Amino acid sequence: MVEISCLGLLFDLDGVLVDSTPAVARVWTKWALAHGFDPDETVRRAHGRPSLTTIKELLPNAKDPIAENEVVLRGEIEDTEGVVPLPGVHEFLSAIPADRWALVTSCSKPLAHVRLKAAGLPTPARIITSDDIRVGKPDPEPYLKGAALLGVSPADCLVFEDAPAGIRAGKAAGARVLAIPTTSSEAELKAAGSDWIMPKYSCLNLSTSQNGSRHLTLRLNC
Repeated sequence: MVEISCLGLLFDLDGVLVDSTPAVARVWTKWALAHGFDPDETVRRAHGRPSLTTIKELLPNAKDPIAENEVVLRGEIEDTEGVVPLPGVHEFLSAIPADRWALVTSCSKPLAHVRLKAAGLPTPARIITSDDIRVGKPDPEPYLKGAALLGVSPADCLVFEDAPAGIRAGKAAGARVLAIPTTSSEAELKAAGSDWIMPKYSCLNLSTSQNGSRHLTLRLNC
C-alpha cells in the first residue's frame, strides 16, 4: 500500500474524470480527414493539450487558426454521445471537501461544463481551462494556477493525469502526479515522469484529518 499526504487535489478532465474518447476521436477524425492528416496520429497529438495548440502545429500556415479551432470546439460541444464518468469517480469526488480540489483541463470552459454535465458530475468551484492560460500543457502554467486557486503550494498538491503532456506539466509545476492508464500505456506514463499509476478509482481510499489540519491522506491499494 502507498500512502500519499497532500493539501489539494488537481484533476485533469478527459481520461481522468470522464471518458470522452469516442467523441474526441469522432470530432478530430473528421477534422483530420478534411485536411488530409492521419486521423489516428491527429487524435494522439490532440489529447491532453489545448486544441488550438494542436491546430497551429499541424497548420502552421493557416490564415485563421482561431476559426479552425472554433470548428473543432463546436464539434466537441455538440457531440456528447458516449461521454460518461469513469467508474468510481462520482463516489470519490463526493468524498473530497469542496474547497480542496480543482479542475485543470486543456478544454475550453464551455466544453468542460458540457462534458461534466453530460457525465453527471459536479462542477467544482475552482476551474482552470485553456481560456485561463497563455501556455498549455506540458507547460506548468495550468497546474501552477490550479494550485494557486486552492491557496496551496504545488508541492502540496497531487495531480491526477492520463496524458504525458499533463504529467510533464504537473511535474514541472512541482507537484506529485498520480497517473491513470486510460488513454496512454503505463510505459508512456512512467516515461513522462508519473510518481504512481492507479489502475482504477476503487484502488484509492481518501481520508481527511481529524485533528484540525488540512491534510488529505490517500491510500493506493493496487
